[in-house]
Amino acid sequence: MQAVDFNSDMGEGFGPWTIGDGVDNELMGFISSANIATGFHAGDPGTMRRTVERAKSLGVAIGAHPGFRDLVGFGRRHINAPAQELVDDMLYQLGALREIARVQGVALQHIKPHGALYMHLARDEEAARLLVENLQRLEPELLLYCMPNSVIWRVATELGQPVIREFYADREYDLSGSIVFTRNVRAYDPAHIAERVLRACQQGLVRTVEGEDLAIEFDSICLHSDTPGALALVEATRHALDGAGIEVRAPR
Repeated sequence: MQAVDFNSDMGEGFGPWTIGDGVDNELMGFISSANIATGFHAGDPGTMRRTVERAKSLGVAIGAHPGFRDLVGFGRRHINAPAQELVDDMLYQLGALREIARVQGVALQHIKPHGALYMHLARDEEAARLLVENLQRLEPELLLYCMPNSVIWRVATELGQPVIREFYADREYDLSGSIVFTRNVRAYDPAHIAERVLRACQQGLVRTVEGEDLAIEFDSICLHSDTPGALALVEATRHALDGAGIEVRAPR
């Protein structure tokens, strides 16, 4: 692998409150694509505007990061809602960020659902298909970030919506290729995460929770900004990629 995208979730505070280490400004200097919270799980109009401004100043591509309507649970609790309601909520959030960005002369590169909604779309065909059908009418060139071989990846590939397959630097995998979902993410050793990412890029392998290697293919590395010690993790990973001659760049 000679080049890879590096994405992280940004703007996930709310009003005066911050999430994780509150290090968005510093962290954004190491990534190539920012997933900006759009108000339902985190974020607010002012935070969205400031995050777009910061990304623009650094040349970082931006995308909408819509979530379940779940501020208290940070979008990590599943909400059993009809597919149409979920897609209406996602389009609402997408439009909000798109207009805030448009005022600053910035176009959205991608959309990436957040947390439990991301996992819901990875397995629920009705909701995934309805979202992609709407994106085809609204933004047929908008990149859709998703897990490889998931339901939404398959639907998007079938309907012609461009996809970006993700590898999660700070989440565990099982042998099915799924990430192991947890609400309480532990702190990681930066050197270990950097080594894990480099191995995934160079060998296409990741060690699973079962202790076996899993072959993976991906276009983008994701590292969450609310993971404990996120700035050190992102910095170490970026330095490892640079040192290995792997260019970090947005997909387009």
